[in-house]
Amino acid sequence: MMALDGGDDISITLLNLTKASPMLPNVTAVVGDARRIEMQDASFDVVFSNSMIEHMGTFQEQVRVAGEIRRIGRCYFVQTPNRYFPLEPHFLFPFFQFFPLKVRVWLLQNFDLGWYPKTPDEAKARSIVAGVRLLDRNQFSSLFSGAALYEEKFLGMTKSFVAYNGWNE
Repeated sequence: MMALDGGDDISITLLNLTKASPMLPNVTAVVGDARRIEMQDASFDVVFSNSMIEHMGTFQEQVRVAGEIRRIGRCYFVQTPNRYFPLEPHFLFPFFQFFPLKVRVWLLQNFDLGWYPKTPDEAKARSIVAGVRLLDRNQFSSLFSGAALYEEKFLGMTKSFVAYNGWNE
């Protein structure tokens, strides 16, 4: 088993919106925006993104992120929840993603939902709710055309998608 403790030749770069403190010597934390990554083309052997792309508020922003992932990584592995899975994974509320925006905002203003505490301020609640845009299979596939697509299942339903590319199969 390989350890990622700096004793090998693996280096890891974390990209976050805010400063993070790496816990290992071979980890570098970078502050940046996934829609405009300030790195050279093919800078990384592997780009890994888990449940991030759905936090881009519009499809156009998701297109930009996908383009950056494909641009900077020789290989990539990107996961996102399925829009059509019955339990919305951020708010942990059945079919939340299908309610009108106004209803979702009202629910967050009045209840703790999943990872989010009750947010009485309407503008803040609207920003949180609008900041999560789940993708369906066709939308996700279009972002990573040419990639293999894996469907993670739960009780026979597709819970999430993984697009991966660059590995010889």
